[in-house]
Amino acid sequence: MLNKVRQKLKEAGIDALLSYDPLNQRYLTGFSFTDGAVLITKEKAYLITDFRYIEAASNVISEEIEALIPSDRNAFFEEVFTSQGIKTVGFEGGFLPYGDYKRHVERFDKVEFVDANGIVESVRQIKTEKEIALMQKAQDIADGAFSHILGMINPNMTEIDVASELEYYMRRAGAEAFSFETIAVSGDASALPHGVPRNVKLKRGFLTMDFGAKYEGYCSDMTRTVVIGKADEEMKKLYNTVLRAQLAALDFIREGVDCKETDRVARDIIDSYPEYKGKFGHSLGHSIGLFVHESPAFSPRSDHKTRCGEIYSVEPGIYLAGKYGCRIEDMVAIREDGVYNFTHSTKELIEIL
Repeated sequence: MLNKVRQKLKEAGIDALLSYDPLNQRYLTGFSFTDGAVLITKEKAYLITDFRYIEAASNVISEEIEALIPSDRNAFFEEVFTSQGIKTVGFEGGFLPYGDYKRHVERFDKVEFVDANGIVESVRQIKTEKEIALMQKAQDIADGAFSHILGMINPNMTEIDVASELEYYMRRAGAEAFSFETIAVSGDASALPHGVPRNVKLKRGFLTMDFGAKYEGYCSDMTRTVVIGKADEEMKKLYNTVLRAQLAALDFIREGVDCKETDRVARDIIDSYPEYKGKFGHSLGHSIGLFVHESPAFSPRSDHKTRCGEIYSVEPGIYLAGKYGCRIEDMVAIREDGVYNFTHSTKELIEIL
């Protein structure tokens, strides 16, 4: 991946990359840390850190990356820039604070700092087989959490109880962290796509659970909606409409399809019902990797075509304000022979009495 990044830098006319984004640093080196920098030049790669991380870093990173604790980081950077003839240095414009950027420009006045935002991220979009295997492990943990919670949910639990139990299971099963703050919302709160779990007992009606595990840095993301109590005919219709929209999108996805058209496949099904038209207010899905919300996306505004190795969520939903909502989400990889679905949990309508 270092060579792929170097090629992108060369195409952009950039001699070196100075990375401060922890996600990009982990991607470039395989090591997770929060205080330091990664410098990639045409000739070498350096992980700059301090005594807290140096031993752990040295045990993880490859031979092509040198882990160092310079006594003066700025002096070290200046020496590398001079000795390797570096004239342009890329920085992550979407991450580096303006104040830090100004200090770099003033300190290193013999090089030009140029925005390299998106270069590493563009390489990150295409996952290797190793990355896909790690994401399958992350999703296996999440699938296990869903099976676990189905055996526990009862009307005396609170939304916070459900969210906490999902998270507790995932940590016990090997998750290093969670992909995002777990969502578990019931009743009228299920109409909030990113509702926050409350300290209230589960309300009758839909219970939407959106959660994911992080395993060796890589995220999973899934959503399942169940019913507390019995589903009436209106609820069944809404749930089955969301499910039909998702299955149609999954059937449509393959390498080279337009992301905007993929979104439309699901959206047209939902909007074909007057009572649901306009009630699917977010995009069909987003890319996933070291960060849970990456680019590109299955969005009405996208001009991207899918590529082999990209990983997306597929998550249509219907949200009736003040009443209830439903979302169903799987995580898939684009393969040469179609689409690979990481998510194995059932999508049958489940009633918890």
